[in-house]
Amino acid sequence: MPARTSRHIARIVRAIKIAEDAIHVVVAVLLTALGVALIAYTVRQVVLVLTGPFDVPATVLAVLNETLLLFIVAELLHTVAIAIKHGGALDPEPFIVVGLVASIRRVLILTAEAEQAFHWNPQGIELLILMALILVMAIATLVWRHAMLPRKRVP
Repeated sequence: MPARTSRHIARIVRAIKIAEDAIHVVVAVLLTALGVALIAYTVRQVVLVLTGPFDVPATVLAVLNETLLLFIVAELLHTVAIAIKHGGALDPEPFIVVGLVASIRRVLILTAEAEQAFHWNPQGIELLILMALILVMAIATLVWRHAMLPRKRVP
């Protein structure tokens, strides 16, 4: 009886792994489609900004915003590719990188928008929270990398 039960459990585990891999592939395809659509949208936005009345802050803001968003999608796609390659094992570091890029993107957008009129209450508080979040994620990355270093044995 235990041999039959262990075969059933092995089949269930195999089915779960297949479903997990299928989900990872679907996510990778969707992220790729999103990336292609974002590339087209980014090119369109940059062309619109460059053909309109020339405004340096608006141009820089538009290009920076769109390219950082593309970077976030690319990093997520890279993370999914790693999960597929390593059989579902996820490394938290790429997610932290995505969070860092997203936070830095928001800080850059906020500071560019606040150049004309800074209001401490909504924008200042959001900037403080984002800076704290960036600091925490940077420390988490350092701790993760330190924890993953191979340990040397002392004889």
